[in-house]
Amino acid sequence: MKKKVLFFGAVFLGVFLHVLGQGLEWEDISGGNLNFRSVLVDDANPQLIYSGTNREVLKTEDGGKIWRSILRVKGQDTNVNFISFDNSNKNILYAATGNGLYVSNNQGRRWERIFKGKSSAEAECTAVVATGINIFLGTKAGLFYSQDKGRTWHKEIGKIGTNRILTIAQSFRDEKNIYVAGVDGVFRTKNNGNDWERVFVAHPVENGNEDDNPEDDHDEEKRYSGVRYICLDPNNHAYLYLSSDKGVYKSSDQGNTWYLLSDYGLINKEVSFIFMDENSNLYAAARSGIFEYKNERWKELSFGLSAGEVRFLAHDNKRNLYAACEKGLFKAGLDNFVNYKPGNPLVFYSEGEPRIGDVQKAAIKYAEVEPNKIIKWRKQAAKKAIMPQVSAGVGRNVTDLWHWEGGSTTKPEDDILRRGNDAIEWDVTLSWDLSELIWNNDQTSIDTRSRLMVQLRDDILDEVTKTYFERMRVKIELNNLAIEDKKRRIEKELRLQELTASLDALTGGYFTQNIKG
Repeated sequence: MKKKVLFFGAVFLGVFLHVLGQGLEWEDISGGNLNFRSVLVDDANPQLIYSGTNREVLKTEDGGKIWRSILRVKGQDTNVNFISFDNSNKNILYAATGNGLYVSNNQGRRWERIFKGKSSAEAECTAVVATGINIFLGTKAGLFYSQDKGRTWHKEIGKIGTNRILTIAQSFRDEKNIYVAGVDGVFRTKNNGNDWERVFVAHPVENGNEDDNPEDDHDEEKRYSGVRYICLDPNNHAYLYLSSDKGVYKSSDQGNTWYLLSDYGLINKEVSFIFMDENSNLYAAARSGIFEYKNERWKELSFGLSAGEVRFLAHDNKRNLYAACEKGLFKAGLDNFVNYKPGNPLVFYSEGEPRIGDVQKAAIKYAEVEPNKIIKWRKQAAKKAIMPQVSAGVGRNVTDLWHWEGGSTTKPEDDILRRGNDAIEWDVTLSWDLSELIWNNDQTSIDTRSRLMVQLRDDILDEVTKTYFERMRVKIELNNLAIEDKKRRIEKELRLQELTASLDALTGGYFTQNIKG
């Protein structure tokens, strides 16, 4: 049992210290702007960056020192959800916004809206892929395509034409292979959109409840899915990655089969965004931060980054990582790791609280199962042989207490019964059994009690350790919940209070009494 306790704590701290033991040094390059939703970096010139916010497209030509607005979105929904180059010409820019699709043929100097949709759902554009004259556009109301640079548009037929589109990915080696992630799953075409097939099935829910018949539900605004984002390996067109609320899936055969990657290192399994760089390094944005996947584990890169919700990731050819976040746009060099002291996790998430070792000692003391107690018993049992067995006796000798005293020999019946003096006798005996210096029967009883006490102590340590680190995990999850997520925040707060009360019960109130501040 003791090994299990130590193993549990070591594993948790090992993961925690490895994940939080080092991180990137993040630089705020947002220039005071907030609510970034997308970012696009020119690989040939990393100083040239385009970014989308909740109302406009921004451009910088000096790596983020000076930003200027190049497109102001009008209408009710002004979010700039996605920005991309035309795959055949980087001077052509596309901006998928909440009020249609915009295009610029001169690096953002002049814009034209080439798609506005027939409804608010169609107007909300979420993703775009363009190669020359062919454009694929994802909207909240389905997938659209144009074969004449956006002059005319057609809606795809079938489920993909009514599905809320989340993202579109095109093969780097074969542009005819396109993958589309929607709320109902992942769709694939191998012939530039002539035929589509669903290769990953998702089951949307209605208002958080299971939908028994999603086919009949066309109210996309109220339908939710576990699918989040999809990306392709630039060096192997057969490898696909899909982020979801259960982690990250991988397909090694162009989407025919899928399996979940390890979630080791992820604090929260819900991964909202993924992308892969030119060296096939996989990066992900989750509720709990930004991660890189290597050696079947996730390593956090956002330690020390306080940016709110992470919405989009990008990179450049200088090995810089960009994060479009709720509180700004941030940049970090992937080779510039900052090492932190091993104590930092406890400093961040247990500041002012008792450490695990102190809590364990308090629990042992409260339950009166200290190891010294057994040692004390053994010493006392050994000293018992030195002490003699003492016996004392007291007795009275009344043999001659009453006796006849003879009188005259001539006068009959003159003998007298007289009372004499009684004798008091006493004795004291001391005895030693020196063999008990080596072994005595009390040792057997102590051994039995020792085993029971060790088992009880290990059970207490096991419970304290699990409760302590479970409480820390809940604090981390609570810290990474959005302020708007009131229901989950209340649930986590209640769970935190419950675990605190459990630690107090195990330590006699020591935990709460020693929280500072």
